[in-house]
Amino acid sequence: MSRYDEMFARLKQRGEGAFGGFLMLGDPDMETSAQLLDTLVEAGADMIEVGIPFSDPVADGPVIQAAADRALKNGMRVDDSFTLIARLRARHPAIPIGILTYANLLAARGRDRFMADAAEAGADSILVADVPSLEAEPYSAAARAAGLDLVMIAAPNTPPPVLARIAELSGGYTYCVARAGVTGTSEGLSLDHDRLFAGLAEAGAPPPVLGFGISTPAQVGQALASGAAGVIAGSALVKCGADGHALANLVSAMKGATGLLEQMKG
Repeated sequence: MSRYDEMFARLKQRGEGAFGGFLMLGDPDMETSAQLLDTLVEAGADMIEVGIPFSDPVADGPVIQAAADRALKNGMRVDDSFTLIARLRARHPAIPIGILTYANLLAARGRDRFMADAAEAGADSILVADVPSLEAEPYSAAARAAGLDLVMIAAPNTPPPVLARIAELSGGYTYCVARAGVTGTSEGLSLDHDRLFAGLAEAGAPPPVLGFGISTPAQVGQALASGAAGVIAGSALVKCGADGHALANLVSAMKGATGLLEQMKG
């Protein structure tokens, strides 16, 4: 079983949903970034998603774009990102770690080499945010050859043939967008994902995890009640900056909202 499989199985036994925390690697600097990643784990995150700083992050909103810009201005590069992932893996051997990145970074390094280096650093999955499903097959093959899961994105309007393609090519979990647009915080969610979740299950796709706009414990509960297996929060966490205490409190509260999954679904 992969780390994701083990995590979802463990949480299902406990009646909990998964809480994933996202941070941009190298923001605001290498050492602070390493400490904040530890804070995510220690505060209760079940899975970690990390961004590799990129100059044109088209799927990300202003908060995460600013974090990438800060990291790049401080000299953060892909090799440094893999170093931070390796350090995180050494300290936390069981937690699933996923990378969110963009196709240009893979092209610059070489797709196969990038996947191999990510796996060697200790990553479990990779989500290439600007690669559509029709172009995902070579990325899936390269990921699997390296021992990684390719995470793919699905939306409520994704048609059944594409869901079948996602099921065929992806692993770990399915990143389901909670709203249209880019990443960021949101005051309210309008979730209508029943058909999407049913389609993913019918296709045999990995468990659905909701992201984009989830920023409060109440929204975590709302997302899980809609049928998701987990949630990922990013912008709200990145907004904490270097304040580890604020980050820990927010992660703890969000994870706490996953603890009554069966009651919420009922």
